[in-house]
Amino acid sequence: MRVTWRSVAVGIVVAGLLAGCGSTVTGAAARTGSTATASASTGSAGAGSGSGSPPNASPAGSAATDPGSATASPAVSAPPPLARMTVGIDPGHNGGNFSDPGFIDQQVWNGRENENCDTTGTQTAGGYTEARFNFNVASYLRGDLVALGARVVMTRHSNSGVGPCITTRAEIINRAHANVAIDIHADGGPPSGRGFTVLEPVADGPNDTVIGPSVRFGADVRAALLKDTSMPESDYYGRDGLILRDDLAGLNLTTVPKVLVECGNMQNPVDARLLTRPSFQRRLARALTAAIVAYLTGPVR
Repeated sequence: MRVTWRSVAVGIVVAGLLAGCGSTVTGAAARTGSTATASASTGSAGAGSGSGSPPNASPAGSAATDPGSATASPAVSAPPPLARMTVGIDPGHNGGNFSDPGFIDQQVWNGRENENCDTTGTQTAGGYTEARFNFNVASYLRGDLVALGARVVMTRHSNSGVGPCITTRAEIINRAHANVAIDIHADGGPPSGRGFTVLEPVADGPNDTVIGPSVRFGADVRAALLKDTSMPESDYYGRDGLILRDDLAGLNLTTVPKVLVECGNMQNPVDARLLTRPSFQRRLARALTAAIVAYLTGPVR
């Protein structure tokens, strides 16, 4: 089996996250840079340093003849793998949307047609809301990415507000010039259906130049979810865990590589048990982190 830097880097990142570690690897050259100045949640994490034996050090137990020959080389800190990268995260819906139908029902242009500014999202049979799930996973994901050196832009910072509108969410991430972005959701499908689906954009004007990169990122997300979680591909929506959508503002209006992921079906009792567990939400976040690392540090495909 041919081992690539991409597979090694992603494997180490995932192992470190599962162990509760911070950044332990260095990143390969990224596809794009970012000099965004938009207001956003930011963070960085220091990287580990390493040092070896000095090349002229005397053997153990012997005296050095040159006083300067045993001087250790200065430690060199490697940048974290996502240093200088900006990642956009859109946790779908909001916990307060139920309280203000007048606001979320206003019509906005999604790139092809008018639709509601936002919706309440779905929920499990037990009343656990999609908005809460989305925000929890997004928060875990943000923490993982910050630990790897990324600047993270969130479209909302709590689960108690209303909105913002789907068009505003796209604008927030576009203005930040994110290197990649992800919309986090859970589906409200038929109770008999299970699994995740990655939604990818269709060329629609503003997003024309990022269709190819978005499809590549979608493949990374699909692979990471299959590898690092127990959630299967959807058996009722899309094909092989993927589907193209041309009616969503977040995908139609994006100017950065982006996908939307339905992490499972909240109407299905098996999926619902997983989606409401904090441990599974963390695992989903780690899988999404691995996908983002794979996309940003891997070779151009």
